[in-house]
Amino acid sequence: MQEVFTQHLNLSAAELEEVLSLSLTDLLNSVQIKDALNSLDVQTLRETLPTAASVLAERLPPFYNWLKNELGVQRVPDSPAHTTKWVIGFVNNQESLTRLVELHRPVPRPALERSVAPLVAAFDGVEDEQIRQKWQKAIAALCLPLVVAAREEERSRLVKA
Repeated sequence: MQEVFTQHLNLSAAELEEVLSLSLTDLLNSVQIKDALNSLDVQTLRETLPTAASVLAERLPPFYNWLKNELGVQRVPDSPAHTTKWVIGFVNNQESLTRLVELHRPVPRPALERSVAPLVAAFDGVEDEQIRQKWQKAIAALCLPLVVAAREEERSRLVKA
């Protein structure tokens, strides 16, 4: 997971460790996430949404099966339509990172962290290198707040225990 974030979000290992230790609120206000989101080529992402939708339609069903059967995630979408719609909504500024975090709160931290690399790798088959890299960066940027929120939730549970 760390390698995915350092590679696609241009963070050093030390910067990533610092980011992963933040609260979700601090992350959403941080320079690192703002830089990552501002550096997304939203125009190209919008123009290539059909490519992303095709990749997600093909790659998400096996990914969802892996989440359910290998990682024991209980609530897994029935089809890729929900995820595809959310990604499109985010690219079009119709969905927020906080909403994304809320939707993924039930996913245990270990499963969430293990799922980052395979989800980003879903775009490995995109032939156009620039499009592949832009989508992998976008997916990595969307996954980072999920991991930070899951770690914050786990720290909070440990403190209460």
